Amino acid sequence: MQYEILLIEDHPADVALVKKAFARLQAPINLATCLDGVDAMLYLHMQGRYANVTRPHLVLLDLNMPRKDGRAVLREVKADQALRGIPIIILTTSAAPSDVHLAYDLHASGYLTKPASFDDFVRVLDAFCGFWLRAAHLP
Repeated sequence: MQYEILLIEDHPADVALVKKAFARLQAPINLATCLDGVDAMLYLHMQGRYANVTRPHLVLLDLNMPRKDGRAVLREVKADQALRGIPIIILTTSAAPSDVHLAYDLHASGYLTKPASFDDFVRVLDAFCGFWLRAAHLP
């Protein structure tokens, strides 16, 4: 099975890193990307240029982005009856306890901190794939 994953990340280098890590893992995914929360909400609502996209099985969400940050996206998605069932996993550089607590208070499905090294990043995404793509049942 191919999984549809939406990566919401504003840094092109981090987008490239995620793509490279998933490629190394040979993860069975189609990875779509949005560079900010405004585009992400259009994507999730399949509006405008995103009218023909496939609804993602899950979302990887950065917290700190321009126009609409990850906290606002998480709050909006989880308040929307049509979208709230999509698992959202935070993927960010912040390990601040306040960010972690707020993400879970806003009903994030998980919280991952981006490691500094590529090998460690691959290990984190391998654990992500092990749970979300091989063990969990996605909506």
